[in-house]
Amino acid sequence: MKDRYRNDGNRSRESFNKDWKFFLGDEPNAKNTVFNDANWRKLTLPHDWSIEGKFDEKNPAKPEGGGLPTGIAWYRKDFIAPANFENRITTIEFDGVYKNSEVYINGVYLGKRPFGYISFSYELSKHLKPGKNTIAVKVDNSAQPDSRWYSGSGIYRNVWLTSTAKVAVAHWGLSVNPELSSDLNTVVVKINANIFNRSNKSQTVTLANSIFDEEGKLLKKGNAISLKLDTSNKNISTELSFKNPILWSVDNPKQYKLVTEISLRGKVIDRQLTLFGVRSFNFDAQKGFSLNGKSMKIQGVCLHHDLGALGAAVNTRAMERQLEIMKKMGVNAIRTAHNPPAPEFLDLCDKMGFLVIDEAFDMWAKRKNKFDYHLDFPEWHKRDLEAMVKRDRNHPSIILWSIGNEIREQFDSMGIALTKELVSIVKNLDQTRQVISALTETVAAKNFIYQADALDIYGLNYNHKKYKDFPTNYPKVKFLGTETTSALQTRGFYDTADTIRRWPKDGKTKFTEGNKEFAASAYDNVSAYWGSTHEETLKEAKKYDHVSGIFVWTGFDYLGEPLPYPWPARSSYFGIVDLAGFPKDSYYLYQSEWTDKPVLHILPHWNWEKGKSVEVWAYYNNADEVELYLNGKSLGKKSKQGEEMHVMWNVPFEAGTIKAISRKSGKDVLVREVKTAGAPAKIELIADRKNIKADGKDLSFLTVRVLDKDGNLVPNANNLVNFKVEGEGFIAGVDNGYQASLEPFKANYRKAFNGLCLAIIQAKEKAGTIKITATADGLQGSSVLLTTK
Repeated sequence: MKDRYRNDGNRSRESFNKDWKFFLGDEPNAKNTVFNDANWRKLTLPHDWSIEGKFDEKNPAKPEGGGLPTGIAWYRKDFIAPANFENRITTIEFDGVYKNSEVYINGVYLGKRPFGYISFSYELSKHLKPGKNTIAVKVDNSAQPDSRWYSGSGIYRNVWLTSTAKVAVAHWGLSVNPELSSDLNTVVVKINANIFNRSNKSQTVTLANSIFDEEGKLLKKGNAISLKLDTSNKNISTELSFKNPILWSVDNPKQYKLVTEISLRGKVIDRQLTLFGVRSFNFDAQKGFSLNGKSMKIQGVCLHHDLGALGAAVNTRAMERQLEIMKKMGVNAIRTAHNPPAPEFLDLCDKMGFLVIDEAFDMWAKRKNKFDYHLDFPEWHKRDLEAMVKRDRNHPSIILWSIGNEIREQFDSMGIALTKELVSIVKNLDQTRQVISALTETVAAKNFIYQADALDIYGLNYNHKKYKDFPTNYPKVKFLGTETTSALQTRGFYDTADTIRRWPKDGKTKFTEGNKEFAASAYDNVSAYWGSTHEETLKEAKKYDHVSGIFVWTGFDYLGEPLPYPWPARSSYFGIVDLAGFPKDSYYLYQSEWTDKPVLHILPHWNWEKGKSVEVWAYYNNADEVELYLNGKSLGKKSKQGEEMHVMWNVPFEAGTIKAISRKSGKDVLVREVKTAGAPAKIELIADRKNIKADGKDLSFLTVRVLDKDGNLVPNANNLVNFKVEGEGFIAGVDNGYQASLEPFKANYRKAFNGLCLAIIQAKEKAGTIKITATADGLQGSSVLLTTK
């Protein structure tokens, strides 16, 4: 994806990711210009060193942090100063460094940024010299535990070098607020530009704004405004309006382009491009959520920032794939749990049509872990929250700012003052969106964040049984389920206990109910004690108009927080999709409820002991009934009754074929079959994309399926699969979605788990082909050819 603010004119913003050197360990002299880094590793950012390490229970981050190593590391990069730098303003921008980064230019200390999820910048201008310059970055993620999940370590997001004239729009200095008329036929685009003058003398410049559609057609050109600038920053506000805008929505995410130009004596000296979308949305205490005047349920998921086998290192294609999988499930909203995401993630949400809760903090001054952000909150929370809002406020996808998740100050009178302060910080920068915090305390008199009377919407985590009476208990209060469910599942593992279980049963009792497989049943019948099964919460959210929507915990499994299991479990069980990107069965429950696409999904697999009674479930929609057959014999028709979201048969197992047919008005809609598989015989290799870019970043995700001789997936296959890559690509990571696998992610092999595993292939920078071959002892291998362009 092109950089959101990629500019021409007299402004340049170039990737600063290449040609870094890396050393894992502390080397205080590395900040100096004269330093021998010849033996350091060469790499291209973004980079997460933790994901390259070995899983170990003794790693200080603990299983809750993914069981991977942390520590201290240094990065160095030599570069040539930009042309004419003496007459320019040069800035280095970091999208995110985890964490406690300290940055030096030519041995001069630029500053420290403790928070690992925030974007920040430093001006380099006065420290640059002709010829070679050296940037050095110390990253300190050694104080552990610092997180309730896997954080990653290093310069894990993109870095940019920006060069502007001495009069220019400031960093994050442009805000665009499109206001729609009540009939949705006219939009007034309110533009505020913060302009700096660093030329050491007063200047008279002109400012002009133009709006273009997605195809580049000019829609509106504003009059040039003459500005007299002294040597301080100046804010200038202006408006442009146009008729019949195409509205940004989840189904039609159209954006416009604002071009802002500053001219000096007739010559353009700064040009900035900003994408924006035109939409209106509303939360109502009785009717819930509406977008562009139309009522809709928010069908959301929470997503952590890690990308599975790739760790925390940002990759646009990997994020896009996650969002594609979610979109296909029917998801229309994402909560960035529990911190600001990479800028590219928000670009994708704008482009693909997702509503977003942009969330700032997982804790304030009260800690959740010994070394977490509570240590930095008093000094840094204002700067960090302002940075999030300034950076992200032009994204049409964002509908809410969240100032915190399950904050401990709910139970402390300090919560009142802090809530008011944080809401004030947000609204001082953006009054176009409402502010929320994800709460757990449901008694208003005991919830000091709620008592602050500063939040616009009540965001409730879990507590689905409280949905019904919310309007009675909180009259005229707008309501959103900010975090729900916490169901536990392992893909392809089925335990047919017919009761719902809570694992663990409470917060004090030691968990002893698990199994030797370190797995949770993929039937929807296990959840954490504070949560619910998927169906339990879905029923409540669906029933009441005042429930604006829900955000399921979580869309994908994520590294760390492997509740309820101890080591070797090292990643979560909460995802609707596993860590490798393979859907669990509940994915099709949501697809049947959240999309109009015809769905019929049957579970489980059909490899059991003879005579065992097996629960066969079917998720379906767009049909009146489902009929089930075993080896051609009908086992009867079933229809969902009342609030049911699936139908079920108890079937004594016999080998063969289980088949389901959904019907509407007597006509077949869909047919699904599951066959008893034989012994593993061959490998099938499926690439999600066979043509990728030769840009050193693009990815192809290869699904490996272990099949029997007849082509059926072998549901219990765990063969060790070896990968060989030839040509213009390499293996970026391997996975199988199993939460207790201790195999490395950076390897050329992976055991299948329940018949599946994954290889992630990354392109090099030369156009050509990539041949990937997958082999396993005793199986017929498979290969696939990719093209890089």
